[in-house]
Amino acid sequence: MTITDAPPAARPVGRRRIVWTVLFWLSLVPAAIWLVARTFGWDAGFWVQLLAFTPYVAIWTLIPALGALITRRWAAAAVAVLIAAGFATATVPRVLADGDKGPSTGVELRVMTSNMLFGGADAGEIVALVRDNRIDVLAVQEFTERGQQALKAAGLEQLLPFNQLAPEWGASGSGLYSRYDFAEQASRRNDGGFQQAHAVVQVPGAGTVYVESVHPLAPASRDMVPGWAADLGDLVPAAGGLPKILMGDFNATLDHRPLRDLIDTGYRDVADAVGKGWIGTWGPYDGDPIPPVTIDHVLADDRIGVKDVQVHSVKDSDHRAVIAWLVVPAA
Repeated sequence: MTITDAPPAARPVGRRRIVWTVLFWLSLVPAAIWLVARTFGWDAGFWVQLLAFTPYVAIWTLIPALGALITRRWAAAAVAVLIAAGFATATVPRVLADGDKGPSTGVELRVMTSNMLFGGADAGEIVALVRDNRIDVLAVQEFTERGQQALKAAGLEQLLPFNQLAPEWGASGSGLYSRYDFAEQASRRNDGGFQQAHAVVQVPGAGTVYVESVHPLAPASRDMVPGWAADLGDLVPAAGGLPKILMGDFNATLDHRPLRDLIDTGYRDVADAVGKGWIGTWGPYDGDPIPPVTIDHVLADDRIGVKDVQVHSVKDSDHRAVIAWLVVPAA
């Protein structure tokens, strides 16, 4: 009997297995880097924009994990499962309602935020949402004089007669409209150059609540990232003083460290609290090839309860409106 090498037909199979094993490992490298960047808050340069798409990467990590398990590449499978578990820990809670959503008794306050895209969003649709949902406080961003006049013509001021308005050309304008009178009101310009209207709303039966229309600088390029982080860091913390509600276009998702740091001062992201934290609010609503991301938020401090959240498309805006049903403790 003559001993020979393995049959030639077996060699390609072995080579293919090696190639696939290498590809499995290579597929894990970007996911591992992404997870580390997200976990430790690496918000430098282009990573700021990429991190907004973390939920999509979380879903993708299931593919190499399942592939490695099915093909019995145990070492790669173990690493892939750990990476997928890390992403799941960061993102899955957003689709699970919190056990503690704050006080459940008190005065209901319905709030809404809408980015008007240079003031061109359909004012009739915004006013219809306010009317149909009996909104008490509306925050608008990218608020221009054209947008103000359109909202007035659509009847917004009959529904929400009190306001603090800072309309400006372009994207920097801001406004608040309210069913209830203000004890204090003003507008401030953040370091990124955007107005942020704010007011102390006198809620009948619940005292006063601080509300701000939020719009930090967008991290559209590397040199804008420091300003973006500074604007988020300059937002009022929840702890102390009046109960607070921040709502608007934060230009950040829950995968960005500056927003998580703000929430850690004592806020709840209301969509996250009710298990709707994956619903996109900015994205390809006019056919743009960009997956939706969640950058519009309502943050209510821990003294305020959360009942529900809805997200609605608005014609001629690249942002969706966010409506939140909140519970403010009775006075």
